Parts: sequence; C-alpha cells; structure tokens
Amino acid sequence: MSVRSTDARACVLVVDDVADNLLVVSDLLREAGYAVRAANSGPVALRYAAQAPQPDLILLDVMMPDMDGYEVLRRLQCDAATADIPVIFVTARGNDTDEEHGLALGAVDYLCKPIRPLVALARVRAHLEAHRARRQLRAHNDQLAQELGQRMAECVLARRVGIRALAHLAELRDPETGNHILRTQGYVRELALELSRRPQHAAALDARAIDLLVESAPLHDIGKVGIPDRILLKPGPLSVDEWRVMRTHTTIGAKAIELAERDTDRSAEFLATAKQIALSHHERWDGGGYPQGLVGAAIPLAARIMAVADVFDALISPRVYKRAFDFEQAFGMIVADSGTHFDPDVVDAFRVRFDPLVAVAREFAEPEPAPAT
Repeated sequence: MSVRSTDARACVLVVDDVADNLLVVSDLLREAGYAVRAANSGPVALRYAAQAPQPDLILLDVMMPDMDGYEVLRRLQCDAATADIPVIFVTARGNDTDEEHGLALGAVDYLCKPIRPLVALARVRAHLEAHRARRQLRAHNDQLAQELGQRMAECVLARRVGIRALAHLAELRDPETGNHILRTQGYVRELALELSRRPQHAAALDARAIDLLVESAPLHDIGKVGIPDRILLKPGPLSVDEWRVMRTHTTIGAKAIELAERDTDRSAEFLATAKQIALSHHERWDGGGYPQGLVGAAIPLAARIMAVADVFDALISPRVYKRAFDFEQAFGMIVADSGTHFDPDVVDAFRVRFDPLVAVAREFAEPEPAPAT
C-alpha cells in the first residue's frame, strides 16, 4: 500500500530540468498552501515519487535530457506503488498532437509554458480534489468488499452448520454411521473432480457445482428421521414390509428439502442439489433402483456420484448384520456393478481415484472403541 502525505496539505512533486522553471512553479504552489517537492531530472522524480510521504500530484516536464517526461510517466505506471499518482504534463510543446499523445499515455492534464498561474492552480486544485475523491471511494469500496466478504463467509458458515446439524440429526437415529458424513463428502469431491476432467461432464461439474455437491452430500440420508426405530435400528434383515418402509427415506428426505425450498424467498442451488441426492441416490443405472426406477442418464449426476460414494462407504464399514469388507474387496464389488448398479463413468472415476478415496476413508475412520474396564 502506498504511503501518502500525513500533512493536512496536499503534496505536489514538480519535475523540470530548468532551475528557473522549477523555482517559479514551486513558489507558486507553496504560496497557494501546498507542500512541494522539486526534482530536476526523471530519475530523481522517480525516487521522490516512491518515497514517503508520496506526492498526491506530479507536475512533469516533458522535454528533459536522458529521460523525458513520457518515459518517467511510463515507469511510474509500471510500479504499483506509484501507478495511481495523477500526472499533469507541463511543456513548451503546445500543439494538439503533443497534447493528445500525452493524454493517451495516461496523463490527467496538459499545461503549456509559460505557465498561467490562475489556470495552473485551478487545474492542480481540480485534479487533487478528484484524486482525493477517488481514494476515498476506493477506500469505501474496499471496506464494503471486506464487509460483504465477511457476511458471505458468515452465511456460508451458517449454511454449513445447518446442513451438518440436519445430517447429524439423522445420524443420531443411526449410531453406527459415525464419520460417514465426512467420508462420503470426501469421496464425492474426489469423484466429482475426476469427472470434471471428462469432456462430457466438464460443463456440469465446474468448481461451483462441485462445491454445491460436496456441501449437499450430508443430506443424502436426512429422510431417515422419518423411519421408525423398530425398522431403522433392527439388527437383522428387514421383512418385505419393513424394507418398503425403509425405502421411503428417499422421498421423505426430498420432501423435507422441498418444503425448505418453499420457505425461502429465493431459490437456493444447494437445496436443489441436496433434493436430487436425497431422492435419487438409491436409483440404479439399469433401472432397478428406487424410488422412481430411473434409468441411466435420467438419474441426476449428483445422485449417481453419491450412489458410488454411499455404497463404497457401506461396504468398508462394519454393521451389526455384516462385517466390513477390505478396500480391495469393496473395489472389486463396485467395479463389478459398473453398468448395472452404477454409472460406468462414475465407476471409471472411482477406479482412477481409488487411492485418494482410501486415504479419505483412513483419515475419517471410526475411532477404536475404548477397552472394557
């Protein structure tokens, strides 16, 4: 960040290789109440412009030996610390072409020698006021951007906390799931990132869509809050009637999210994604899934990704009614169901990202039970 004059007076840097010109303009500005620094060459001007306190305006002679005013301006603009200092060219070359050239290079104004004091002071005052206003506006915009960023971060955090709270509410009904939410989120991200590299899925899985998918994933089983304990917590196989009830967790979850959508004044993309996942993550590629019996690409892509993530985690996790399969066994079972249970593209992404998926599973593995005392 550039350091401006701490004096209440504006600081003007006057640059001219002719001592008399430098003296005349400097005295004029001092008498008008400005703080003045004087430089008799381009290199000296560049050094003064970068030093604190930096000038608020530069009056720059064009015709100077070794380094003319055009080159000084170019170098000022190439340095982020001095690029926003307004420059008024001062020169004896007063034809229209010279003036147009100077303005095109980025000068804010053009004064012709001999200097007319009242005109020069009026233009200096006008450009200092404009520069001060721009700085104030930029500072105000920066403050607003910071506040907006903070509020957006708070909104995102509140949304994530809400999602996690709802997901954990469902999880509390089924104490065996543990870190299932964190693991499936990790799996979903890895699968979606891999699919985003494929031309057929790149448009649907940009960075924002992947974030929404990962954020929504914890709500895939939210509908389990509507399943009776006698079914949800049953340690053995479910009867036909019980299984019919268990399958309704997909529609219960989708309905709950739909009701949440209706309560919002504006559509929320993550809710739409969450509803797709909750409703359709038990659909099968071959049409044998539930609740709608969708086939192939008719199943939302988010749900197809979630299906692989959910089943993989179920396979490698122990349950009261089954042992946990090891990673290689689970890999073989997922791959064997490509084109029947699962979208072949998602299974291919699973194959490519298998090592990162295993890393996620290990990172969020269930804690070992405490030894009995």
